[in-house]
Amino acid sequence: MEPSFTSPDIFQRLRSGQPIRMDDPEYHKITDGVKRTMGLSQLLNTATDLDEIRRYLGEITGTTIDPSTTLFSPFHTNLGAFSIIGKNVFINHACSFLDLGGITIEDHVLIGPRVNIVTESHPLDPEDRKALLTKPVVIKRRAWIGAGATILPGVTVGENAVVAAGSVVSRDVPANAVVAGVPAKVIRSSTLNLIELLYPSWVRSSGLAVGPGLTFVLKGQGRVPRSYS
Repeated sequence: MEPSFTSPDIFQRLRSGQPIRMDDPEYHKITDGVKRTMGLSQLLNTATDLDEIRRYLGEITGTTIDPSTTLFSPFHTNLGAFSIIGKNVFINHACSFLDLGGITIEDHVLIGPRVNIVTESHPLDPEDRKALLTKPVVIKRRAWIGAGATILPGVTVGENAVVAAGSVVSRDVPANAVVAGVPAKVIRSSTLNLIELLYPSWVRSSGLAVGPGLTFVLKGQGRVPRSYS
């Protein structure tokens, strides 16, 4: 049974930032949706064909997943219906998306293994801590989320940005920046420094020309092994 999205609806109230408590008369819609997703997730995580995995992911999200997008199982999500996944996206093994607040992954995004994207939180008051609070997460075009990173509620990761492995991101990441640490902080901000971090041996051995549209070309012999244009 798919969750209902007619107004007024618990999902709309949840995504608007209202706290949702377990005694809400519509709370069963969340549990029904999670139960449905758990069943589909079992099918996805036992599939061995990438096309089949893509099909099950489409059933979970309620959208058609573009053939250029690749997901490696296992994959975990609590609902999935509020995840939007673009074209030419790569999601590595053992990622977890808690998407009740909404997750948007734009085109050409790379997501490393064991990445957690979390849109849900709880009040600090221990008497009300089981209430659900949500904020959306957006991963912009060509961003790269490194292995084991965690993206917390309300964060936008900017275009071409890099989140280093193991980072915990609690604030927005500027476009073209590299962030690292717990909590994550900007350690590189310019386009040239970004490529210097990703390909240090090439940068040390050759001059680097930065062209329009974030196209990087090494002067002299050798070449950058992939295009970012």
